[in-house]
Amino acid sequence: MASPQQETVAGTGEKRAEGGKSGSRRFFAWEEVELRTGRTQPYLQERWLVIDRKVYDVSSFCKRHPGGLRVICHYAGQDATDAFTAFHLHKAQVSKYLNSLLIGELAPDQPSSEPSKNQLLIKDFRELRSVVEKMGLLKPSSLFFFLVFLHIVLLDVAAWLTIWYFGTSVGSFFLGVLLFTTAQVQMSWFQHDLGHLSVFTKSKWNHLVHTIVMSLMKGMQASWWNKLHFQHHAKPNCFRKDPDLNMHPVVFALGKKLAAELGMQKKKFMPYNYQHKYFFIIGPALMVPFFQWSVLFFSIKHKEWLDLALIVSYNIRVCLIYVPLMGFKYFMVFYWLSRFLESVWFIWISQMNHIPMNIDYDKNMDWTSTQLYATCNVDHSLFNDWVSGHLNFQIEHHLFPTMPRHNFSKVAPLVKSLCAKHGIDYQCKPLLTAFGDILQSAVQEGETILLSAGAEFAIVDKIAPNLAPPVSIGRSVEITQASGATIHIPRLRQVEPTH
Repeated sequence: MASPQQETVAGTGEKRAEGGKSGSRRFFAWEEVELRTGRTQPYLQERWLVIDRKVYDVSSFCKRHPGGLRVICHYAGQDATDAFTAFHLHKAQVSKYLNSLLIGELAPDQPSSEPSKNQLLIKDFRELRSVVEKMGLLKPSSLFFFLVFLHIVLLDVAAWLTIWYFGTSVGSFFLGVLLFTTAQVQMSWFQHDLGHLSVFTKSKWNHLVHTIVMSLMKGMQASWWNKLHFQHHAKPNCFRKDPDLNMHPVVFALGKKLAAELGMQKKKFMPYNYQHKYFFIIGPALMVPFFQWSVLFFSIKHKEWLDLALIVSYNIRVCLIYVPLMGFKYFMVFYWLSRFLESVWFIWISQMNHIPMNIDYDKNMDWTSTQLYATCNVDHSLFNDWVSGHLNFQIEHHLFPTMPRHNFSKVAPLVKSLCAKHGIDYQCKPLLTAFGDILQSAVQEGETILLSAGAEFAIVDKIAPNLAPPVSIGRSVEITQASGATIHIPRLRQVEPTH
């Protein structure tokens, strides 16, 4: 309840201190904040969010947000405290932006987060983060990242030396492709570290080196990657907020609920019941031109001319060191085959932790639940750590995005303890099992579309019980599953409830 010294402004829920002083605080209820998402009438131009109980109006600032417009808008109308803490390495440095956006704070009778969220879990996670900071687990090891970078350079040099010394025989050619691909993949994991501000203690050094590495050593654009990847971390596996799900439904059907909706709407862009067979071909094949085109489009649209010049210089450099050794035609095969294999490697590693997990619309859960329901881990080993760039610790990485990867195994026992206390499933599996789960999920979602499209509401009650209205039984439908088995399901027709 508000104190007697405060009065409520009728019709708004806003509270002001008596006396009308210019420095009086404004108080809001969660009901008001939740309306300012930019998607609700009559507040389509307003976007508010909450950080540490303070209410900020980011309606205009979101367009100037260094991390991109979308990532901050994904939290409009919500508590963004844990997301803000997770993404900003030096929170004091960004306070200058927040001060001008402050419009008030939550009323004393309001909880710090939305009433629907698990307040005890939020409290325990914030205590865990405090412990993590005191243990120094957010501090990077310069030696570790120096060795990572050194081994990448050695792989890159070894690829060139293989072609230079052994020529372009079949064996040396494919060995060169393998070494070049491995160097590029490991460079992807390294730039990922830089993008998450986990290599250097100062943000400006992470940003500077990230730009150089991405442009000169990968031929990609750092700002483009950041604006996409931060959205993924802010709302993982949340359809229309996580850009990693943009392949649904045009190429793949993802998530049981989304697949069920797709089937009921009778929309079909691909033969989804066979997507487990074309996943490993079409996915990487589409990623290569998509990345190349997106980088060029982004650089030109946002006038990132320096980055564009560095990207062009990367391509010139690669041509100059390889074309004289093998000719232009062989180089084209060498380069694009490497890019394709790099995409295969990247997709299997990046998706083994997410595709088999829950995929849905944004349910505005607490930070911990949002990350745990959308991610899983793969067993810790030297090979798994290396081949995935420590992304086998996806849970820890998502909970603490700026944590250097060499500390994931140290914080994992603490995260497991938190999950056990609150009854949250902490999933960890062998590498091959994780790969198999991608295909198994593809099979299940493909069959879900067939079943929901053919039997209309026959399986909705099992998959998405809240979607199914009353139904009546009609004639059966014959459906062939991806496994080849034929099943008969009664056709269920929607009927209007009688009053």
